[in-house]
Amino acid sequence: MRIMALIAATALASCATSALPAAETLLRGEPLDAHIESLMAREEVVGLAVAVIERGEITHVRAYGYRNRENALPLETDTIMYGASVTKAAFAYMVMQLVDEGRLDLDRSIADYLLRPLPDYEDYTDLAGDERWRQLTPRILLSHTSGFANMRFLEEDRRLRFHFTPGEHYAYSNEGIWVLQTVLEEGLGLDVGAEMQRRVFDRFGMTRTSMQWRDDFAGNLADGYAMDGTFEPHDRRDNVAAAGSMDTTISDQARMWRDMFRGVGLSPAARAEWVRAQFPIRTRQKFPTIPFYNSVDPRGEATSLSASLVGETWVSPSERYFSKGGHNDWTGNLVICGETQQRCLVMLGNSVRAEIIFPEIAELILGQTQFPFWWIYPELHSEE
Repeated sequence: MRIMALIAATALASCATSALPAAETLLRGEPLDAHIESLMAREEVVGLAVAVIERGEITHVRAYGYRNRENALPLETDTIMYGASVTKAAFAYMVMQLVDEGRLDLDRSIADYLLRPLPDYEDYTDLAGDERWRQLTPRILLSHTSGFANMRFLEEDRRLRFHFTPGEHYAYSNEGIWVLQTVLEEGLGLDVGAEMQRRVFDRFGMTRTSMQWRDDFAGNLADGYAMDGTFEPHDRRDNVAAAGSMDTTISDQARMWRDMFRGVGLSPAARAEWVRAQFPIRTRQKFPTIPFYNSVDPRGEATSLSASLVGETWVSPSERYFSKGGHNDWTGNLVICGETQQRCLVMLGNSVRAEIIFPEIAELILGQTQFPFWWIYPELHSEE
């Protein structure tokens, strides 16, 4: 296996007189940097930023490669990168603060919060005549069991509909997160962007993170690169989208995941609920969502792969993990945290090709995690 060759090479280079068992040979510092750079060169990854959190401390933060390859501009630890769906984990954390305060009940129908029926709002007129919207709750929406497609524009007629009764199946859905954002804004009268800033970003000292574009981001900004290397300029997102509008840096993400792991700003019960398994995932793959929502792969059952409010959770023989990813055609992000060993790995790529090397980096830093790469990236890691 390629990863074991890398670890063996490091041991020889350092002239180590004794070796730990393979499962404990976790790289840090300059040897880790050298291997990540080697993996990036092998797979032509333009830019990647990595942070490691261990037992409540940020132990490694580094950026590699370029934020703009055409102009040879280096990616730096304070470079603005697109958070993509990692935004959802932070949004769920903010929601759990509202739960702690008694302003939101995870199991209460959204009909109890909205001032008028959901189909009466302009974005949800497609649901007129289907009363299943009343079965939606914050828990169902955050755990991706709403019954909606990932995004309505993926539907043949580009209209929103239920593909199954809420709570019956897992199918990842941005639409569900947007419904919950509507509940907070229209039902509770909250400004989601301002609440995220106050309750998460400011609380954790994240000075270069926002749910909306800021002009001061322009001077140090990561552009994107597709699988074939095609350049895509960084998108300036003016509208707050709870499902994925966060701009951020690897330094800020290190702070965010350190403090969210600790449960800063949450009661112990709310923090536990944020990572708890909510609904079993047995589908053959994560995307596309609707064609696979009723499929079965035994590998998911073997690891107890489940939806959580933060993202996904699963177990290995010695550890319980949770994770959250973020992806578009030019972005590859992934966070993996182990509860027992209290380790988190944060990876932000402005090149989607970074997803090819995520398994090897994760093994170098965390060891064997049994992360379901086969489920999230089936076209890249179908043999995992």
